[in-house]
Amino acid sequence: MAFSTFADARTALENNETSCEALVSSFLDRIASENPRLNAFLFVDQEGAPARARELDQRRAAGEHLPLAGLVLGVKDNICIKDWQATCGSHILEGFTSLYDATAVQKLVDAGAIVIGKTNCDAFGMGSSNENSYFGPVKNPLDEAYVSGGSSGGSAAAVAAGLCHAALGSDTGGSIRQPASFCGVVGLKPTYGRVSRYGLVAYASSFDCIGSIGHSVHDMAEVLEAMAGVDRWDATSAPVDVPEYTPALTGDVRGVRIGLPEEYFADGLDEGIRSVIQNAINALEQAGATIKPVTMPHTPYGVATYYVLATAEASSNLARFDGVRYGYRADLSKLGRSASLTDLYVESRTEGFGDEVKRRIMLGTYVLSSGYYDAYYGKAQRVRTLIRSDFDRAFEDVDMLLTPAAPTPPFKLGEKTDDPLAMYLGDIYTVTANLAGVPGLVVPAGAHPTQPQFSVGLQLLGRPFEEAQLLRVGDAVMKLV
Repeated sequence: MAFSTFADARTALENNETSCEALVSSFLDRIASENPRLNAFLFVDQEGAPARARELDQRRAAGEHLPLAGLVLGVKDNICIKDWQATCGSHILEGFTSLYDATAVQKLVDAGAIVIGKTNCDAFGMGSSNENSYFGPVKNPLDEAYVSGGSSGGSAAAVAAGLCHAALGSDTGGSIRQPASFCGVVGLKPTYGRVSRYGLVAYASSFDCIGSIGHSVHDMAEVLEAMAGVDRWDATSAPVDVPEYTPALTGDVRGVRIGLPEEYFADGLDEGIRSVIQNAINALEQAGATIKPVTMPHTPYGVATYYVLATAEASSNLARFDGVRYGYRADLSKLGRSASLTDLYVESRTEGFGDEVKRRIMLGTYVLSSGYYDAYYGKAQRVRTLIRSDFDRAFEDVDMLLTPAAPTPPFKLGEKTDDPLAMYLGDIYTVTANLAGVPGLVVPAGAHPTQPQFSVGLQLLGRPFEEAQLLRVGDAVMKLV
């Protein structure tokens, strides 16, 4: 028995009802059964994970305290683990092996976590459906005809299908929270700077966050506590004390002031999602929370602002993948002539990058180009400041914001692949948290009334570095609904 939550698994370990090795073995069996259909894992550590589990069992037997011993973890394949692949879901990094561990991974391993494998993702984190992976799409375990969400869809699907206790993902514009919503699990995007980005392959450096996906808020609190904190290898990590998060999970929401941004409940929101979110709001109010309407006037500009700024940063960050230093290199002999360095760049990037990555590189290069910088990039930076100010003003009156995580339920595989703009607009409720750098938590709030195989994700957005408050209310929501 693998136990769906780490809390349950740890209780069983403490009662000598199971072992770390038995937990890993159970998950490996389930991965062998389910992953060929779901495509959630790109690599599974068939030999190393059991060996690591046996080592932890011996250390526990010797009396060593390891707070996360027995936590079986998946890691998104754009987060580095030494001597393991790091493909970022892209052909251009197929076969690349990392030379070092990401700080977040190292901290979790030091606390006793067992990394069982690397999960599938949209190439370089660019996508909202996990259909942009070179290694094929991830299917939603709740209904395999539907997308799992993206870009951390492999991590969300792995957790939802019971292939691991928890999984790390990255969130640049909602890439943890949206797939968590689509797969009916919990997703946490910490405050920008709360968790070190060292070892995360960059998409948009001023947006990217490493976060986690799991079955329970309690598990997410423990994972965050272990991996958060300042890191000398990441100048953007914040020197802010890391509290104990689990004591906040009291289930008591009395006196908590929760804001409902009217812009997040406007036209375009699926009515089934609206009704489920309203039921959760009513339950919170009955439990003693204060519900208050607020306004976030610059929210409608969030998607456009995000895609200008994020693609601009992507065009710079992805310039390093040129076929020279690492990753895929095109065979230039097919040109039938003497090849130049430019040919090497063009052919390697043309063959190595997928359509969505090329689209975003071109968009980013365009908005940074001479004559367009001020009109697009400079203006988007100013709007980003206005969006951040919206959050600052709202948090003067409320402790957190409550919103839907996505405007629609999951959509079918292939349904939106020919309409990138429709795909981008699906991020409308998540991108603003990354623009402002605030933390976000998504929890399942109940079954969708017309598509009951899916649950509806409820999103909580909080003040910077106040993840404990979000975890407290998110945990209460899951108990109330």
